Amino acid sequence: MPPYQGRPPSQFFNARNVHPFQHCADCPQRVSFSAGIVMKTEIGWCENKSRFKIVAGVVVACWLAMHPAPGQGTNGIATLAALQEQIAAHLAQPRFSGALWGVKIVSLDTGKTLFESHADRLLSPASNCKLFTAALALDRFGGDYRISTPIYATAKPNRSGTIHGDLIVVGHGDPTWNFRRFGTNFWDIFEPFVSALTNAGVRRVTGDLIADATYFRGEPTGSSLTIDDFQNGECPYISALTINDGWAQVRVIPGAGVGVPCQLARLQPDAELYFNNAAVTVSSNGTHHIEYYMPFGEKMVYVFGQLPLGDAGERLDIPALEPAAWFGVALKDALARHGIKISGRVRQITWPQNLVLNTNRAVKLGEVLSPPLREIVRLYMKPSQNLENDMVLAHVGESTRTLETPSWWTSEKLGLGALHHFLTANGLPAGDLHFDEGSGLSNENLTSANSIIALLRFMATNRWAQDFENALPVAGMDGTLRRRMTNAPVAGKVRAKTGTLHWSNALSGYITTAAGEKLAFSLMLNRYDPPSDRKRTDELDAIAVMLASFTGRSNE
Repeated sequence: MPPYQGRPPSQFFNARNVHPFQHCADCPQRVSFSAGIVMKTEIGWCENKSRFKIVAGVVVACWLAMHPAPGQGTNGIATLAALQEQIAAHLAQPRFSGALWGVKIVSLDTGKTLFESHADRLLSPASNCKLFTAALALDRFGGDYRISTPIYATAKPNRSGTIHGDLIVVGHGDPTWNFRRFGTNFWDIFEPFVSALTNAGVRRVTGDLIADATYFRGEPTGSSLTIDDFQNGECPYISALTINDGWAQVRVIPGAGVGVPCQLARLQPDAELYFNNAAVTVSSNGTHHIEYYMPFGEKMVYVFGQLPLGDAGERLDIPALEPAAWFGVALKDALARHGIKISGRVRQITWPQNLVLNTNRAVKLGEVLSPPLREIVRLYMKPSQNLENDMVLAHVGESTRTLETPSWWTSEKLGLGALHHFLTANGLPAGDLHFDEGSGLSNENLTSANSIIALLRFMATNRWAQDFENALPVAGMDGTLRRRMTNAPVAGKVRAKTGTLHWSNALSGYITTAAGEKLAFSLMLNRYDPPSDRKRTDELDAIAVMLASFTGRSNE
């Protein structure tokens, strides 16, 4: 009989040739429990050169498969020790030998740490970065705050409603003019602007329509992003005036017969994109494959691939190279549809061009207000929308600019500075935060599970705690978690922000256990290449299921 048969893993791993509570240079990983149960299960050598640890993870997985963990029955995981043992066994499996974990789980009810493993390790959090930007914005402005987009003219409308001058729309970074808010009718986005000008009695503008996006300073691409991020639909160009999340969408459908070019249908007008269509129609049993290439900084889009006859087609999200110009041209058309004519051209003004607006001489005609900030945060957190997050961070940054601020400091730099000030002022570990940008799209962003847990605990008692929690995706119900953890006991009990890059996965938020205890948790997994029968997200979800199944208490 093998020496481990019939014995729980916690007893087996306390054998002579394993070093609990030790940490040596050749065995850099450590798993620790608040309850004092420690298992060293990493692959590697330790001081006595034992090979025992190489098979430890395998033994854990096999033992648990044949024997329920102590205290676990059909009603869930009954004891804290059993919960800790199961999580540790999961992390110790051989398929994670080349990966990096950072895990921390804390009770919001008792303040006790239930489990942690390398909670101080700096890892790529991917879109878990959005937890920080959302918390910053809510704490600074409050959930009721609205972003204003004022409308000015260089002259007052006369009695006939004519402005002998220019119309100026000044963007401050409202990210909500998109189909998720207004629906699929593109022109509905501009109804608030039509109403504002109609209420001001405007019927005609003899001059130009100026789309002023100078409020945001800095490159429109954000820091540390790659060309691929713009090609694959992750993030368009950042602008203080943008519509439809910066994406001009085109539907590709099959042609009328085999060998015939596919058809391209623009879903929104005025984006000033040009197409070279090399996609063809193939027989009905052919393969569906469509992709596009847009040379960086150019407006020409090359469409490649094929679609079978009868195929439903595919929608391509293509970044608008000049978002403010697109906004202006589309607004001019929308106003014309309502009988408000602009005789001049559309001009886009962006940093580092000089501001054209003189507020001492301009006439304010009205303003368009965004939804409350709580809704803005929810709208970008649920689907993990990168551009909208970056616009909110830039808006926060610009709210801190003073006359003494160096003119070359970008909106993004100021936003990240405000984030560090927020963390420091509230006693949160700012030293564990190394962000180049705020959405999590950059591979250069780093933080720790300790830092995320500290933020989650702070926001759980913040004045805007409910708005923050309501913005998080709910397992099995909505956002980026709608198709994950859809079954009991975890469906509906996890509110958490997902994070996904090529070699980074994260899941952090709040969970209610089977016993009704509320936990904050942060799970980060980097440098993991899963076997073909598993997904990276499965590895994180497995721990969430364990927490949801916990029928015990953290203070037992």
